[in-house]
Amino acid sequence: MDSLQRYWATVVEVWNTGVFGIDLGRILVAAGILLLCLFLRHVFVRVVSARLQAWAARSKSEIDETLVVALEQPLGLIPVTFGLYLAAEFLELDGDLEAFVDNILESLIIIVIFWGFYRLVDPLSFLLRNLERLFSPELVGWLLKAIKATFLFLGAVAVLETWGIEVAPILAGLGIFGIAVALGAQDLFKNLIAGLLIIAEQRFSAGEWIKVDGVVEGTVEKIGFRSTRINRFDQAPVHVPNAELSDGVVTNFSRMTHRRIYWMIGVEYRTTVAQLRRIRDEIEAYVLAESAFADPSEISTFVRIDRFSESSIDIMLYCFTTTTNWGEWLKIKEALAYKIKDIVEGAGSGFAFPSRALYVEALPGGGPEPFVPPEDRPADAASRKSA
Repeated sequence: MDSLQRYWATVVEVWNTGVFGIDLGRILVAAGILLLCLFLRHVFVRVVSARLQAWAARSKSEIDETLVVALEQPLGLIPVTFGLYLAAEFLELDGDLEAFVDNILESLIIIVIFWGFYRLVDPLSFLLRNLERLFSPELVGWLLKAIKATFLFLGAVAVLETWGIEVAPILAGLGIFGIAVALGAQDLFKNLIAGLLIIAEQRFSAGEWIKVDGVVEGTVEKIGFRSTRINRFDQAPVHVPNAELSDGVVTNFSRMTHRRIYWMIGVEYRTTVAQLRRIRDEIEAYVLAESAFADPSEISTFVRIDRFSESSIDIMLYCFTTTTNWGEWLKIKEALAYKIKDIVEGAGSGFAFPSRALYVEALPGGGPEPFVPPEDRPADAASRKSA
């Protein structure tokens, strides 16, 4: 009986001593409080989110609902922090253990706050859209990314300082380390700076059609920190380093104001001067009369007899269309081709093609060699009789 009592006393002593001097009963109750708060987390988020959405629905602005959706995830951590606080208060911690739990609680609160700021950047990005009139959309996008990175950095600094970690020596060490990294990553920083220059100079932006000589031609999809993604016309993506775009020759077709038509129209050498004048004048009159072509006062337009080629008299047609759309430009060119064919044929002339005439003054021997038909052989004569 005494042994049983001593055993039970040991069990009670272990139970009361527990972990770090806290009895196991209080630990289990604290764990239950924390689990209950974790369980109520989803309920809390749904209730608070529903209340906030009902409040936002009464507003005429759609931004309120967007802000509520953005804050749902950070709000989910509030019950966790509250449960940890209640559990710590119930355990009545002291000393180093109390400081440790307080640091965890403070860290979670800091995470909730800065996570909320991070999530609010995208919904509130419309406040910076007015800057697109001064800067490009890509530069504004990079600015939004920088703001997000700033919130992450400040949150990390706050958490480290909560745990008593000095940030300044770490930053100094990172500076020395950064120099070493920069020496080995010169291309990376070169492309990063080149990307900033491209955006600042507004050479091109997403959605524009560009051509990089000797590299690629297509539509810009995204200007990244290191490279720019360009989709070719067959939709194959090409990633071009920003340094190559910054230093190379880039043609931006999306910003052209007109599309050029440059033809050499070759007519036959039998065409008279009057016919040439008529063809030239009628082509010029058509180009000047059609609204699809740019006015000569805006951009150069020429219809001239240009040169005498080997097989043709060439008429140069140099003009520009008012549209830059490729499909519409092709339709205008097609109509122009029909009209030029009617004009040339209506003038009684024709289109020349490469040809060469060969003149023979005399044949060897003074005349052609006479042709003597061969005599019939007996077998051939017999076969003709039988037929």
